[in-house]
Amino acid sequence: MSIEAFLRDSVVILAAAVVVILASHKLRVPSVVGFLLTGVLIGPSGLAWVPDTRQVEVFAEIGVVFLLFSIGLEFSLERLREIRRAFFLGGSLQSLLTLGAAFALALLAGLGAPRAAFVGFLVVLSSTAIILKLYTDRRELAAPQGRVAIGILLFQDFLIVPMIVLTPVLAGTVEASPAAVALRFTVSLAAVAAVFLLARYLMPRLLHQIVKTRVREVLVLGALLVCLGMAWLTESLEFSLALGAFLAGIVISESEYSHQVVAEIVPFRDVFNSLFFISIGMLLDLGFAMANVAAIGGLALLILVVKALAATGAVALLGFPGRIAVITGLGLAQIGEFSFVLLRVGQSHGMLPPALYQSFIAAAVLTMMLTPLLISQAPRLAELIPSLRGPRPEESAKASALRDHVIVVGFGVNGRNLARVLREASIRYLVVELDAETVRRAQAAGEPVLFGDSVRREILEHAGVERARVVVFAISDPPAVRRSVRLARELSPGTHIIVRTRAVAEIEDLRACGADEVIAEEFETSIEIFTRVLQQYHVPTNVIRAQTRALRGEDYLMLRAPSRQGLSEALLRVLAQGLTDVYQLGPENPQVGSSLRDIGLRERTGASVIALVRGQQHFPNPKPDLRLEDGDCLVLVGSHGEIGSAFDLLDGRLA
Repeated sequence: MSIEAFLRDSVVILAAAVVVILASHKLRVPSVVGFLLTGVLIGPSGLAWVPDTRQVEVFAEIGVVFLLFSIGLEFSLERLREIRRAFFLGGSLQSLLTLGAAFALALLAGLGAPRAAFVGFLVVLSSTAIILKLYTDRRELAAPQGRVAIGILLFQDFLIVPMIVLTPVLAGTVEASPAAVALRFTVSLAAVAAVFLLARYLMPRLLHQIVKTRVREVLVLGALLVCLGMAWLTESLEFSLALGAFLAGIVISESEYSHQVVAEIVPFRDVFNSLFFISIGMLLDLGFAMANVAAIGGLALLILVVKALAATGAVALLGFPGRIAVITGLGLAQIGEFSFVLLRVGQSHGMLPPALYQSFIAAAVLTMMLTPLLISQAPRLAELIPSLRGPRPEESAKASALRDHVIVVGFGVNGRNLARVLREASIRYLVVELDAETVRRAQAAGEPVLFGDSVRREILEHAGVERARVVVFAISDPPAVRRSVRLARELSPGTHIIVRTRAVAEIEDLRACGADEVIAEEFETSIEIFTRVLQQYHVPTNVIRAQTRALRGEDYLMLRAPSRQGLSEALLRVLAQGLTDVYQLGPENPQVGSSLRDIGLRERTGASVIALVRGQQHFPNPKPDLRLEDGDCLVLVGSHGEIGSAFDLLDGRLA
């Protein structure tokens, strides 16, 4: 390829990528889907704007390297511990169920066992890029379906390594005796073990030396060196570029500088990833696809059904209610980007005939395009399946006997903190939680927990919502929260409903659903910062409380509408003028034993002591020779600067 042709193709591809990103953002669809369609459109079988895909395939290989490198960076041991149950158990169940079903169907279709196993490998993997994008946009990443999906996706990403190793064995291009396979896996395990040793001992020191230089280019070049060097090393050992890149990501993820490396590598990753997905679209033969529309549509539908059922079953076996299982299953029903990585490896070893190869590409692209629709409709579809309407609550005399109690929906960080405060205040409460493992741990700790999904009428009825004084929704699942609030309000019009939300946009919807109070985390953080700043300037506590009430009033309208009048005139006057504050002396205070005359507070700071409180004694306008004691409270008056200087003097910080 000439330099002119290379530049022309590069310009076409990059221009198409820019248009796709803009259009995807406007239409709110994953850019991955747009890149696939762009590849189909500009590729050899479309408009042929890029007639030769060989050069693009080189970029695509680099894109795969960066994609797996970034996945490895995110595959930290700490993150794995957080979702270990979804990763190990959920990922294993989903993979085994999907692989078994795909293998059986491929055998029935007439493929031999090796090819049927390879088809099973291809079908097992789901799209991390698409699912994370959609769940992030829907604010469901912290919801149960989001957490479970992440665990399963990470397990699938890890599976790409042994699948790449096994593909040449299935193809018969390497020795397939048990001893040879065992040796190949032993070499792989030895490589992984060496990587972890490297991560623990060598890589942190190397990165520390790089970071010490404080030269940004050195960090970028060092990350690229590790990524491409490991890819080259594994390729030379007859594994794959992708395997080396994945291991390199794991190496760096165990260092304290991994976040900075991610920030530096993101631009490279995104550019080459877009080229990778565009190149996949170029692989699709439009003529073949148009001639076999029915067969490709049937194959795509079969893949979606098999994967959705397998994932639904796996999540249900984890102990989640049917609604969460169905939503997660439909979300994981598509073919993943790593399937194309594996497909390219299989193609190089002759694993699939050309017709099946093209059929799989077309069906995979179709499943990816349908994913946004499936995820958006998953909650409604879950409600339509009677057999999965959630677990029936077990009868509990304790729950049925509760009156005037608090129902806490969700036992995450906020739910646990609220439960602890209620327990210490001797206020009766009941927790509703749908994560079976969380319920088990909470019950073992003696918490009153009801296992169930708050969108179910029978769960809220059993929790005694009609008899409760307050219901607090502390779950990170916006669609489920809205349905639950509507149901709680329908069942108990007089119960006070409080909802925590992370998004300001949810406030009005939740109010319309029946919430009495909506606590927005974004604004509460702003109010807390506002409070702490005013405290540093010694603004009276009652004034601060009045302003926080004003800021929270009308669902944070003052903060949501910046054009409205801000702080009150009274507060502005307080900020501009003098004020009073109280200073209490502790046992280690350097001024204990000194008299007010010795300290010279007024002369040195301008602030005055207008009163002193000592236990039950009050000394208005204390005499200058009164000596200070441990526990004395001084009432000070002065301007903001004078009060601040007085505090510094009393603390011993002002010479």
